[in-house]
Amino acid sequence: MKAQEYVKALREKDAKALKEELTALRREQFNLRMQQATGQGGKPNLIRDARKKIARVKTVMAQQVKAS
Repeated sequence: MKAQEYVKALREKDAKALKEELTALRREQFNLRMQQATGQGGKPNLIRDARKKIARVKTVMAQQVKAS
């Protein structure tokens, strides 16, 4: 999914769904870091992608708080 489509989908979600998405992304990021630490991480770009997705979710959450 492209970044613009992902952000568009995030903006349609409510605060609870965004928190769940953030939790899932942080869990994914942790798992990827553990794989890298144990030498199993085959795709280092996935860690960067997870970080960027977390930032996008946090940005949308902040925008929703500011708008309300």
